[in-house]
Amino acid sequence: MSKTVDFIFDFGSPNAYLAWKALPAIAARHGASVKLIPCLLGGIFKATGNQAPGVAFSGVKGKLDYEMLEMRRFIAAHGLTAFRFNPHFPVNTLLLMRGQIAAQRAGVGGPYLEAMLKGMWEDGLKLDDPEVFVAAADAAGLDGAALLAATGDAEVKAELVANTEAAVARGVFGIPTFFVGDEMFFGKDRLGQVEAELSRS
Repeated sequence: MSKTVDFIFDFGSPNAYLAWKALPAIAARHGASVKLIPCLLGGIFKATGNQAPGVAFSGVKGKLDYEMLEMRRFIAAHGLTAFRFNPHFPVNTLLLMRGQIAAQRAGVGGPYLEAMLKGMWEDGLKLDDPEVFVAAADAAGLDGAALLAATGDAEVKAELVANTEAAVARGVFGIPTFFVGDEMFFGKDRLGQVEAELSRS
């Protein structure tokens, strides 16, 4: 039986970017595939009462400094020197996430994912601007105008909502979240546990 890692994902999370850079190699080592499940982080937060770390921990002395230290350690450990914190953060990712659904439906989900991750967390683009969105897609050899148009499709919108609701129903409260079978793991720092689960399954 083939092994699969479900990856609950939103472009707005820098930790999702970092996790994605490490996850495919982990999956490959265990003959597993990765199923990307685009969800709206804002919708997950609203449904669960969760908040972004910058808000949730703003009053906790030392907590955010440690979060940044941990991020730097992860970046160094995985050689992710291209990472840059987006100067437009927080970027409204509704357009981007609908675009991921549309791209997957069009059979170009992988190239779209890589292009928009690069745009968001390496090139610092304001990807909630439709013109910037189209330009980034075009630069990657995709049809930016067609993808932009597809983000307005009712079925695309409904799929993103359904993904988000299904993730919450599985117990998801934040991003990145991973599932190996019914086992849930939250945060890029759990990738070691994801790999251990793959080795057992």
